[in-house]
Amino acid sequence: MTDIEIARNTKLEKIEKIAKKLNIKEEDIECYGKYKAKISNSVYEKLKDKKDGKLILVTAINPTPLGEGKTTVSIAIADGLSKIGKKSILALREPSLGPVFGIKGGATGGGHVQVAPMEDINLHFTGDIHAITSANNLLSSMIDNHIYFGNQLDIQEVTWKRCVDLNDRQLRKVQTGLSGEKNIVPREDGFDITVASEIMAILCLAENLKELKHKLGNIIIGYNSQKQPVYAKDLKAEGAMTVLLKDAIKPNLVQTLEHTPAIIHGGPFANIAHGCNSVIATKMAMKLADYSITEAGFGADLGAEKFLDIKCRKAQIKPNAVVIVATIKALKYHGGVEKEKIQEENFEGLQNGMKNLYKHIENLKDKFGLNVIVAINKYNTDTSEEIEYVQADLAKKGIESSVVDGWAEGGNGAIDIAKKIVKLTNVQENFKYIYKNQDDIKTKIQKVAKEIYGATEVEFSEKAIEEIERIEKLGFVELPVCIAKTQYSLSDDAKNLECKEPFKITIRDINLKAGAGFVVAIAGKIMTMPGLPRVPAAESIDIDENEEIVGIF
Repeated sequence: MTDIEIARNTKLEKIEKIAKKLNIKEEDIECYGKYKAKISNSVYEKLKDKKDGKLILVTAINPTPLGEGKTTVSIAIADGLSKIGKKSILALREPSLGPVFGIKGGATGGGHVQVAPMEDINLHFTGDIHAITSANNLLSSMIDNHIYFGNQLDIQEVTWKRCVDLNDRQLRKVQTGLSGEKNIVPREDGFDITVASEIMAILCLAENLKELKHKLGNIIIGYNSQKQPVYAKDLKAEGAMTVLLKDAIKPNLVQTLEHTPAIIHGGPFANIAHGCNSVIATKMAMKLADYSITEAGFGADLGAEKFLDIKCRKAQIKPNAVVIVATIKALKYHGGVEKEKIQEENFEGLQNGMKNLYKHIENLKDKFGLNVIVAINKYNTDTSEEIEYVQADLAKKGIESSVVDGWAEGGNGAIDIAKKIVKLTNVQENFKYIYKNQDDIKTKIQKVAKEIYGATEVEFSEKAIEEIERIEKLGFVELPVCIAKTQYSLSDDAKNLECKEPFKITIRDINLKAGAGFVVAIAGKIMTMPGLPRVPAAESIDIDENEEIVGIF
């Protein structure tokens, strides 16, 4: 059966019952149908004095184009912990429509480990991403309206882009204001995908409505003729934007197919943003259960680094254990085996690909000082010999591992890793950040590039140097850095999968996200508006004669 058929053939519990498992009262949830609800932000306030449960971060090696199943493994672990009698909860990111209709598909797990209702979550869900799109584009509208009526703020350079939650390469660069009407000023503009909007990052880092409004006001929309920043609050836009986001800031409660509670909220991409679900959702989850399982986007060089250096620093939390997801196919992919042949047995490629896995282990275990376990996400094409080789190689180096077969067996396929995680979370970690707040922006970028990616040097373009100087003069030197680069390689070259030779990281541009509270360093060729593949998943998505959705995977 397909994922959507498995999900549809599973009887879900009413969302009020799922809330009750977490001791959340009915008056503290707002139901969106039978199986989805918003959790009131007052719940966290009521629980703020309660001791935090253990936090487990799920990350991965550098992925193949279709991903390695972090969400699938996260769900399996949560269900596995429930199977062994532990009170567990998931805190995951919301899917973006772009990948759903593109090449990657949905992001609700797979097989017998899914969050549900999967069609709703993968499509419009509770409207959070639509609200972010509207808030983003309201600000764009107010910027151009201000210019139209005389431009009292002397806006000379607009850096704020419009957005839409779809992959549409045609919108990367556009000309606006071409109607020829009096006073309309034509200018070059562009669209980002909504999950790359600074508003998505702000929503995921703000802990309440007051902080959300403050951060929205601090968005830099452009610069005046004196090269001084113009803020959203100068346009008096933050109040209306907050109104549009008043419900979106509330975490969403759903469930797994095995009825484990799941909070799904926020979803910035990790290759172009910070890649983590909301601080509100994670901190609330830690109060509601003994074990909270969360994930960070793409490979550990992107998602986990940003989770730890940006999110944990801001929220003052830390994971008690980190799960690194690896697949046999991804290990071979990073070991030089062609994409078309990664399902064939190839021990030389497998052996070569272990280098990628060990780099991520080194980073998380030695650089960040965290407790690590490797989850081998099992596929039907994996042979027992391949899996045994990987586990034996890890064991030689003292690295704990577990085979997770959640796709086929549900929570039962993750009981072994669940038991190991419980033990691992009782081991004292020695958590530390890669850089200090006081480091200058260049130093922060260099530390991440050299220590986490393994680069020998970092080269800054003239434009990047100018922007760094401007940002530091404005007083933002202590902000963390968010490096935007390819997810497919430790380097900034998507084709350099093995990273055999010494490589450098090139920073071609720097963007200040004063509202979100970090500096984005753009490495290599990164598109903030993806395009669709030659054969997009949208071609297979349809609605049948019974008015049921088909084709989402």
